[in-house]
Amino acid sequence: MTSIKSTSPTQAYEILNNDSHAVLIDTRTFIEFSFVGHPIGAIHVPLKRPPNWKPLPDFVEQVEKHVPSKSTTIVLMCRSGARSMEAAKLLEEAGYQSLYNMNEGFEGDKDKNNHRGKLGGWRYHQLPWEQS
Repeated sequence: MTSIKSTSPTQAYEILNNDSHAVLIDTRTFIEFSFVGHPIGAIHVPLKRPPNWKPLPDFVEQVEKHVPSKSTTIVLMCRSGARSMEAAKLLEEAGYQSLYNMNEGFEGDKDKNNHRGKLGGWRYHQLPWEQS
């Protein structure tokens, strides 16, 4: 049984504001993080890279560099919530105990026109973000 909790972007923002030790890890690619934008203060640790889109073998090791304590609350996010759930499962296997997967991600699901950002996500909820 998993201990990973699901959270909305607005709930994730509250978690991060109410726990000064909590961290937000953005698991998207460098291009997504830099050019599409990211939450202010997010730690960028990509889970996958093109062209093979397989989990990077040092993902957990990279997270451990930023978050050495396994009891620290970690909120994980990606574009829509799928990659971040995969990342949360890897961290759970590595012993992290307080994990949240942010549903909707940064951009949310696609609308009927295949556009993101209109149905949900961090930006949709007008939470603080920036571009590199």
